[in-house]
Amino acid sequence: MIESFMTHFRFAQPQWLLLLIPGLLLLALRRGRGASGALVFPNLGVLHSLGKRVNHLVWNIGFPLLFISLLLAIFGIARPVWRNEYQSRIASGIDILIAFDVSLSMDIDDFSFEGKPMKRMDAAKKVVDAFILRRPDDRIGLVAFAGRPVSVSPITLDHDWLRSGLGRLKLNRHGLGTVREQGTAIGSALATAATRLDNRESKSKIIVLITDGASNSGKISPLEAAKHIKTLGIKTYTVAIGTKEGRVSGSIQAFPRQEFDLPTLKKIASDTGGEHFWAQNLEDLEKNFQTIDQLEKTESRSLTITEDRELYMWFIGLSLLAATGVVVYISLYRTSV
Repeated sequence: MIESFMTHFRFAQPQWLLLLIPGLLLLALRRGRGASGALVFPNLGVLHSLGKRVNHLVWNIGFPLLFISLLLAIFGIARPVWRNEYQSRIASGIDILIAFDVSLSMDIDDFSFEGKPMKRMDAAKKVVDAFILRRPDDRIGLVAFAGRPVSVSPITLDHDWLRSGLGRLKLNRHGLGTVREQGTAIGSALATAATRLDNRESKSKIIVLITDGASNSGKISPLEAAKHIKTLGIKTYTVAIGTKEGRVSGSIQAFPRQEFDLPTLKKIASDTGGEHFWAQNLEDLEKNFQTIDQLEKTESRSLTITEDRELYMWFIGLSLLAATGVVVYISLYRTSV
């Protein structure tokens, strides 16, 4: 209760509180003792004691009420208010579509975290999640792809929902993956991402492609998709993930090999006005996404909206009530005496 009062109670015109200084001086003078009488009349002792009693009774009740009335009036003039403040963010956000490779090769554990092997899939999830957290004012969507693209999250400001979808991404083992079709359909993933972004009216649109392989499926090639993306004015950042030594297991390919197609990924980025990155460890991947974060800055403004509920009428009302009490009390007391 006290914390709430301290947070919300304010005086809108506190300069009027300076009037409290003469008020306190008046109180100090009231409490001081005046000079003693120069002449003493012993035969008027009874009248003297009577007058003293009347004076004390009137001032012991009347003066405090009068002083309270003055204080309340000063507080009322200073405009007490109950203030609520709201933060309003106006953001010129960017629409971002993340195309995330969930092919079986993302199971390779050629990354490391805290000295332990880490799968490419887990590394990418960790870094993308941090990227989302750094961009609260952007609308972001997520498309997963392997043999075909699958929409995981629409382009949204509900980043809790988006991050939940990111966390649920699974490789296709025993038919339980996010995408059941095997392969790496980079061209189809880019085309799907571009279609989602083309329906938006934002000033800036970008695709972030995360993959560890070469396109080997889908109905459209990556370079054909890049041409289409260029005509739509959508920038594409391509992020290759994995080391040269990383290999899939024999259960996935009879002759395991590294499938990077770096020239194609570089071409996609350059044709669409983006940049290409190759992350061979977790630190590189984090730096790559921090670079994208810096290149695609969101313009935002923060406004403070103040709402004041006036309270002065209560103070003025109580002040008038106290002053009226003084007048009524003195009048009644004099009538009784």
